Amino acid sequence: MKFFVLIVMVMSSVWMRAEDAKPLPDIRALMVEVSEHQKQLEKVRENYTYNSVATTEDLDSSGKVKKTEVEESECFFVHGHEICREVKKDGKELDEHDAKKETERVTKLVEKAEKTPSDQPLEGQVVSVRKILEIMDVQNARRENYRGRSTIVFDFVGRKDAKTSGMMEDASKKLKGTVWVDEADKQIAHLEAIFTDNFRVGGGLVATVDKGSRFYFDQAQVNGELWLPMGAEGNVNARLFLLKGMRQHFVERESNYEKFKVDAEQQKSEAKK
Repeated sequence: MKFFVLIVMVMSSVWMRAEDAKPLPDIRALMVEVSEHQKQLEKVRENYTYNSVATTEDLDSSGKVKKTEVEESECFFVHGHEICREVKKDGKELDEHDAKKETERVTKLVEKAEKTPSDQPLEGQVVSVRKILEIMDVQNARRENYRGRSTIVFDFVGRKDAKTSGMMEDASKKLKGTVWVDEADKQIAHLEAIFTDNFRVGGGLVATVDKGSRFYFDQAQVNGELWLPMGAEGNVNARLFLLKGMRQHFVERESNYEKFKVDAEQQKSEAKK
């Protein structure tokens, strides 16, 4: 038995070295491939719904929790855009008034999503991979094992001279971080990022996100078919209207992915109920 275990260990070591010896792909070409691959999966994503639980903790200056809010939502995709309908707040079902307002908000989002190309932001949700490539410099590519799968890993940093449009693209210029791309499926498995400078909204009159605010998010393969969000976490320090300081820790967890078949018209009907 010990001899067998030794053989397995040696073979595993040889395989890992062989994997490491393979030439690394060009990172920009890889990310274009990730973008194209994602487009191919968008129609499949339309057939999935899932639950999201977002926990937000307000912190004092010493890092102690002052207040906790928990929002539970039901999420789905329309024309490549993720849309979430809040169903519970702090463990309680929304009252009639709030439920009606949420239904109206989701219905408008569905209608807007139907008319918005999948690679364009919907309410500031997304910056396309192609655009991020224009905003970021990438470096230090390497191959790593992440959760039992081979990934291509590289670091990125926003270019201050990049031309941008919109708040999300402007914010991306002030980020640096690391991306893990699943080598077989060409999907982003993990991303970590941190603000390298203060980011001002409305010239700082509306809000300022402080340098050092950080976040990460994960994706994983679902049903052996496609990659979907698994969760996100981060710490944000900010100032609102030049006066009020805000320190928050947030955690989002996605679960209960279920496959179904429903078109956008049916989704709108569900949203109006």
